[in-house]
Amino acid sequence: MSIEPGTQGSVPAGAELGAPAQTPPSPDKGMFGVQGTGDVSGFGRLVRSRPAVFDSPRPFGGYFDDVYDALEEAYPALSEAIEKVVVDRAELTLHVRAEHILEVCQVMRDDASLRFELCSSVDAVDYLGSDERRFHIAYQLTSMTYRRRVRLEVAVADGVTVPSVTRVYPTADWQEREVYDMFGVVFAGHPNLTRILMPDDWEGHPQRKDYPLGGVPVEYKGAEIPPPDQRRVYQ
Repeated sequence: MSIEPGTQGSVPAGAELGAPAQTPPSPDKGMFGVQGTGDVSGFGRLVRSRPAVFDSPRPFGGYFDDVYDALEEAYPALSEAIEKVVVDRAELTLHVRAEHILEVCQVMRDDASLRFELCSSVDAVDYLGSDERRFHIAYQLTSMTYRRRVRLEVAVADGVTVPSVTRVYPTADWQEREVYDMFGVVFAGHPNLTRILMPDDWEGHPQRKDYPLGGVPVEYKGAEIPPPDQRRVYQ
């Protein structure tokens, strides 16, 4: 005796498409059943890969040449410190080797031709699976004297420490703590490198791409809404 579709005991339509009941839990699984892409949201089956970044030729344009020339004159070790210079979308990015970031920041702030007095942001990106140096830390510097902006970027592998720039830019104090909390990047010399968003006893770093999806089941009018990685697959 066969069971008619829609009656009790029938297999729901789409159950063979990888619904949570048929799919083992996976830390790489995204929302609505997306798996293995590195996209933790799962919307659109997007894969976040690191784009190819190449040196920009001189002249850079605008004030970018003046900034680079002034930094080169003020910091003789610049050729050792800078991996590449990239101008993209009208922004100048200096890719700095991690061991030189503190010295470069010191010169960027103190040299009379540069005067980048403010570090407005320190943030990070995890390029898991597409770059051996998976963590890229970006420093947004602003010269209020000359009304200029420059981005410094440092790339490190998991477990490699980065010198703290809080001695030069006190505003980086909480920003470096947030990068440590979310990504696990350790900033050597930070005065108080502790968690700032998560509880002190939290395990792991939530914005790493290999951090498993989580969620708190929400009850709405008697129905339980499960975490994103446990929801039914819709195709």
